[in-house]
Amino acid sequence: MKVENLRELLVEELRDLYSAENQLTKALPKVAKHCSDSKLKQAVEHHLKETEGHVERLEKIFEQLEESPKGKTCQGMKGLITEADERMKEGAKDTATLDAGIIADAQRVEHYEISAYGTARTFADLLGEKQIVRLLEQTLEEEKAADAKLNQCAQNINLEAREAA
Repeated sequence: MKVENLRELLVEELRDLYSAENQLTKALPKVAKHCSDSKLKQAVEHHLKETEGHVERLEKIFEQLEESPKGKTCQGMKGLITEADERMKEGAKDTATLDAGIIADAQRVEHYEISAYGTARTFADLLGEKQIVRLLEQTLEEEKAADAKLNQCAQNINLEAREAA
């Protein structure tokens, strides 16, 4: 579909996010199973619940826009999940190193989402969609908090992985 204006671009960005979040709801339980560190596992499980809420928020946004969320596959998220799956299948010499790799993959996902939600929020703001801006901002803040939580987990796990080398 050829995008003709900013509203159509916003809808396309939101469809991409909807696909990304749905892909994550399927991927995160697998990630949690591979986590050895209890705090990391807890962070992943918590983010799964948040991600389910992100999907619900996006569905509200699509209702407000009177648009369908379907019709797009987020290839970026698909690639990030494929890379994470490969790392988990390959494993690592020790559990701390695998956990450090999981954090790296998860932070790539978070940064991708932070960028996408920030862009969509800006488009919605320019279009005067105040309710949509608030919903996107709420999700954006949760994505930033998830990234910060991963940073906290990484502080100890990365040191453990270094010691195992």
